[in-house]
Amino acid sequence: MTTTLLRTVCGLAAALLLATTAHAGRSCEHKPLTAQGIEQGMALALRTSQALDAEHARSGARVVVLARAGQDLSKYQLRYSHLGWAYKTDAGLWRVLHKLNQCGTATSDLYRQGLGEFFLDDVWRHEAAWVVPAPALQAPLWVLLNDSRRSIVLHERAYNLVSYPWSQRYQQSNQWALETMSMAVEPGVSTREQAQAWLRFKGYQPTTLTLRAFTRLGARAGTANVAFDDHPNEKRFADRIETVTVDSVFEWFARSGLASSPQAIAL
Repeated sequence: MTTTLLRTVCGLAAALLLATTAHAGRSCEHKPLTAQGIEQGMALALRTSQALDAEHARSGARVVVLARAGQDLSKYQLRYSHLGWAYKTDAGLWRVLHKLNQCGTATSDLYRQGLGEFFLDDVWRHEAAWVVPAPALQAPLWVLLNDSRRSIVLHERAYNLVSYPWSQRYQQSNQWALETMSMAVEPGVSTREQAQAWLRFKGYQPTTLTLRAFTRLGARAGTANVAFDDHPNEKRFADRIETVTVDSVFEWFARSGLASSPQAIAL
């Protein structure tokens, strides 16, 4: 990609980004975009596209689980904050289907975006990571992701950044992605309760965050998209908050044999 073309694409991407206020896996603090940030985001998108194309040429993979680092979560020993399903279209382009929260609200929607949009969302660290689902899962996942009606079946608009993995009251972004996968792998799954039962059967283990009462109260009082009332009392009052994280999903994929070990690119 030439410098002139990169700058043109960056300008178009910035216009698209300014038109939306949907976010996931990052802070809702509004910061002005910089030319350097836009260029870095597009450069990361380009390198990711090239890496995924190389994976497609090598293994035939048309679906990956793609993650970004939208927030600094190092105090929780977490590296990535948000994931989505990236799939290669018949036109040869990579698109990402993922769930985003409207900042300042407790609702969310599903979005189909290009890699440029995915990595321009004010990321904390310019790094991409992905795992490749097993060959037997590629076709059913690709079909599901391209089905605009079926892919939204398990979507719950009520959003909670730290939603409990085994409750249906709320749903955060990584949780939607994981639950939706179960529909492709297990055709009998048609509800969130069934999806969660399948994930438990397959040994998925969420991340346990240690959040003290003062922290929980402050988060709940100041943010509409954070709630703790779906967590069991015995865990909540013991400061143990379980939720779906990218790191836990990647670890489970590798341990279960459902996908490859994570690969990463950083600028």
